Amino acid sequence: MLTVEDISVHYGERKVLKNVSLELKRGEIIALLGPNGAGKTTLLRALNGSVPISAGAIRLGERPLTKLSRREVAKQIAVVAQENETKFPVTVMDFVLAGRFATGSAFGWETEGDIAAARHALSQCDLAEFAERLMNELSGGERQRVVLARAIATDAKIFLLDEPTANLDLAHQALMFGLIRERCKKENCSAVVITHDLNLAAEFADKVVMLNDGRVFAFGSPTEVLNQQNIDEVYNVQVLLDQNPASGKVRVTTVY
Repeated sequence: MLTVEDISVHYGERKVLKNVSLELKRGEIIALLGPNGAGKTTLLRALNGSVPISAGAIRLGERPLTKLSRREVAKQIAVVAQENETKFPVTVMDFVLAGRFATGSAFGWETEGDIAAARHALSQCDLAEFAERLMNELSGGERQRVVLARAIATDAKIFLLDEPTANLDLAHQALMFGLIRERCKKENCSAVVITHDLNLAAEFADKVVMLNDGRVFAFGSPTEVLNQQNIDEVYNVQVLLDQNPASGKVRVTTVY
């Protein structure tokens, strides 16, 4: 679905991403891991064309991303950014409906189909009773769920999520990742998710990309990437690794 071929990104003289390659396949979730400043958010923004690349190529299907219009990209790629960009007085319903612009409607000209899609997305995100609330009256976690609902309402096939669970309680963390996992499985969607929670990555991701200093330090399944040597070198922290007794996935416990 989305192919990244040896890309680099510069901010002025500083090289933020260095020869990064990866492939996001249909139905797959990739977790982006790494310390602060590793280049995770820059990579996510490059994947939908928000940040220009200075070398390499990104392809959406068979077409270079640079050859697609913003509307064409928005039809296929939905972004769930961090919630601190959503503190303005618009209703939750209007905010979610705004995500439908790529279909050629919404922005005051919404159809019954747009409204149905928005209401369904709100219901999935446990927000059915929030439709008429104002965004700036919500908590950070509630706003984050509204941002996910807008992404779901777009009917896009690729989701790019930047720390989507940062302000959520445990129940809604599980809800958010469960929704993305279910959508990828049942509707052949795909997702790239930035997270600092190694255990969430282990539970929900098919592949893990571990970035360090703008480069791909490790890429593979959670079991392959989340090992003692990689974590120690990238995060400079000791951990204990074992198996989650409920899921059988690798479990990471920090040694303080």
